[in-house]
Amino acid sequence: MDLLVTTAEQRPDLVPLLGDFHDWPSFMNEDPVAPLYFDDLEEAFPGYVLIGIDRNRPDRLVAKGYSVPFTWDRDPDESLPAGGWDEVILTATRDRLAGRRGTLVSALEISVRPDLRGTGLSSVMLAEMRRNAADRGHTSLVAPVRPNAKHRHPGVSIVDYANLRRDDGLPVDPWLRVHARAGGRIAGTAVRAMTIAGTLAEWRAWTGLPFDATGPVEVPGALVPVHCDVEHDHAVYCEPCVWVHHRLM
Repeated sequence: MDLLVTTAEQRPDLVPLLGDFHDWPSFMNEDPVAPLYFDDLEEAFPGYVLIGIDRNRPDRLVAKGYSVPFTWDRDPDESLPAGGWDEVILTATRDRLAGRRGTLVSALEISVRPDLRGTGLSSVMLAEMRRNAADRGHTSLVAPVRPNAKHRHPGVSIVDYANLRRDDGLPVDPWLRVHARAGGRIAGTAVRAMTIAGTLAEWRAWTGLPFDATGPVEVPGALVPVHCDVEHDHAVYCEPCVWVHHRLM
């Protein structure tokens, strides 16, 4: 494959390809914070949106990477936002409105075309995201990582899961392992990286599950159970993340 990785800033004509495929469970499209970033990709942070195509098939998206600069005045090795993914987007939006340049870059998502997963493209896109951040003068890339095998263990706490290691010392989780091999260091966890709340009717529509009993509900694709309250007609999902810090210089 003759891979071209560019940015939305350099190639705005390729932005429409970003909708070719989606990686997350459908209920995650209901996060109320996400549109602050994703609804304005061409104007808000185009230099931090990576687009990967095969030069021989330029009409087809191969991989994509979303990142964003945000202000954080603490040492990322010691502390990162407790609000994870959502807090990064909210902070970046406030920075943009105030005319501030963020001090850190946060990864938000890296996705690879389904038929090309397992070919090493996720590592390539992470390397390109690191390079892009460094080229823009940033010394750190952080990532509120959504561990891609955590959904198989919804009852395990995010702290315990992040600490699981193979015999070679690398994380058990495949996506955390990609970050570790690229030089990233696990810097902590957050238990509310993304919060999605809705009525029981909404959750039934989003998941196809009955949501008819108060208590934890295991939803396919969710990293932890969704908390259902029948009496008060709502359910809330607090998705955790694992914070990873990549020093770039």
